[in-house]
Amino acid sequence: MGVGISRSSLAGAVSKLGGIGVLSGVQIGYDEEDFETNTINANLRALKKHINRAKEISNNGIVGINFMVAMKEYETYVKEAIKSGIDLIISGAGLPTKLPSLTKGTNTKIAPIVSSAKAAKVILKMWDRKDQTTADMLIVEGPNAGGHLGFNNKDLEDIKGIDYDNEFAEILKIAKDYGEKFNKDIPVIAAGGIFSSDDVKKFIDLGASGVQIGTRFIATEECDADDNFKMAIVNAKKEDIQIVKSPVGLPGRAIRNKFIETVETSRQEVKRCYNCLIPCNPKETPYCISQALINGVKGDLDNALIFSGSEAYKIDKISTVEEVISDLTSKL
Repeated sequence: MGVGISRSSLAGAVSKLGGIGVLSGVQIGYDEEDFETNTINANLRALKKHINRAKEISNNGIVGINFMVAMKEYETYVKEAIKSGIDLIISGAGLPTKLPSLTKGTNTKIAPIVSSAKAAKVILKMWDRKDQTTADMLIVEGPNAGGHLGFNNKDLEDIKGIDYDNEFAEILKIAKDYGEKFNKDIPVIAAGGIFSSDDVKKFIDLGASGVQIGTRFIATEECDADDNFKMAIVNAKKEDIQIVKSPVGLPGRAIRNKFIETVETSRQEVKRCYNCLIPCNPKETPYCISQALINGVKGDLDNALIFSGSEAYKIDKISTVEEVISDLTSKL
């Protein structure tokens, strides 16, 4: 949902209707005037602005933000979000080892993204040992999610071999154990490829406290992306959605387009490095992921990386956030 796909308009609308609206913290200031010359300050300024806007739109509803652990200046952005009154910080793409210490003594809740029971155990054990605390929420992202995935390419080639439901059940047990230890409830949230009310009901019946959904909200009037980006989701066919190689070092799911075809055959020169990701070396990276994602949110689709979930091809129109939420909850 980044860069800029989920900012204050979308997050505020979701929050206003009782959900947790989640901002994407990646290059959130991409359209600030000084973004090219003063990237960090532009992002920090935009961070505060969009948290405040989302709060205003939602009538002070619950607003969260997603920060990739792989981001450079991760701690700087986390501190600014807390200072700006963010309610929840969600972190994946690495182990959020420092998140508890950064949020200690604040009202900000923390939620790691995990894709396996093993990852859940590692993170919660670490937070317990180092900070004598635990998660306020666990988000379990399955293999059908959009964007960067917590699975290797071999697993994704045989996606039917991944027993996500069993993994989810194991994570529920882990959350219960740590919840009992810390005398609190740890909600477990299902994520990845959740499209319909039947999907939502399935995970609620399995024991989930809620679901995290991204792709369906791209094709809404309130989504912060350019209309061309939204229509790329609406027009996508099943065969267009594929696993791609990301400069972050993780596989990702995106819509095949001219850009994907180009980077498969040749390295794209990085003309401007935004110094945004720890694993990225501009001399070796196949392309600049920041620029590709910025192109997407601005509607330049021929030069864009268009992340999407596996079920994007089922979307056939632009809706409103209210219509999407109503449909998703119709069988609850």
